[in-house]
Amino acid sequence: MAKLINSKNLSWLKHLPKLRESLVLRMNSSSNDLVETSKIDKTFLIGINRPEHRNAVNPETAHQLFKAFQQFEADDDCYVAVLHGKGGNFCAGFDLKALSQFEENLQFPGFEDSKEGPMGPSRMMLSKPVIGAISGYAVAGGLELALLCDLRVVEETTIMGVFCRRFGVPLIDGGTVRLPQLIGLSRALDLILTGRPIGGKEALSFGLANDCVSTGTALGVACLMAKRISDFPQTCLCTDRKSAYYSTFDSKSLDDALNYEYSNGIKVVNQESIKGAVEFTDGKGRHGQFKTSKL
Repeated sequence: MAKLINSKNLSWLKHLPKLRESLVLRMNSSSNDLVETSKIDKTFLIGINRPEHRNAVNPETAHQLFKAFQQFEADDDCYVAVLHGKGGNFCAGFDLKALSQFEENLQFPGFEDSKEGPMGPSRMMLSKPVIGAISGYAVAGGLELALLCDLRVVEETTIMGVFCRRFGVPLIDGGTVRLPQLIGLSRALDLILTGRPIGGKEALSFGLANDCVSTGTALGVACLMAKRISDFPQTCLCTDRKSAYYSTFDSKSLDDALNYEYSNGIKVVNQESIKGAVEFTDGKGRHGQFKTSKL
């Protein structure tokens, strides 16, 4: 499928004319904003727009990213966000040129004093899914932004890694928190301690990527994935997502996690599950088909 998805061949989107038109317009668009946002149906696109710096994030870009994610979170008409980088790279981390201009004794705000992380949205607890369309470099703080995403579509030529290891810059945007949970402590320490690069295929084998696609196709694949996710009943989907995060990061015990799952999930039954069961008995969605109406 990935071979069909590129800027020159959008025939795979012929059944989604609005999405096809919007993607073509985006491929030809330009913006002076550090972060570019747009909507395609129920998908909210967030693009880091500093291609001349491989989309390295300076303080202003971080703030604009934070605001963009706030906008997505507050938009009831958008169910999924796609985070990507303009110009062939996802994000090369925090802008070290900007960091080099900081005063040596600069006092950074405490964690509890700011909802924004150094990279922007890294401390946000989002209630809706985010898909990362990863191309080119996704390193250091850029890797941490990728870890913020629920799913990551990476290109074969993508380079991921903790490149900030070389310069004594710590992971303070969730890297040491999310990475071990995603790929296990041993593999996380491999990347954290060595700072070595890994490509798209190795990222997929690590479980760091959910799909590895041809160069130039990650954004298209991510948008199609977002479209599929947005077609599902959203209350149930977001409830299960929230429960998965709770059991991974917040639960005190198995019993606590199971109680959280049940007490939140049971509320969905009257909202969506009964209607879904009626659709099933009417013959919709059987044999693994996903063509059911929205509830």
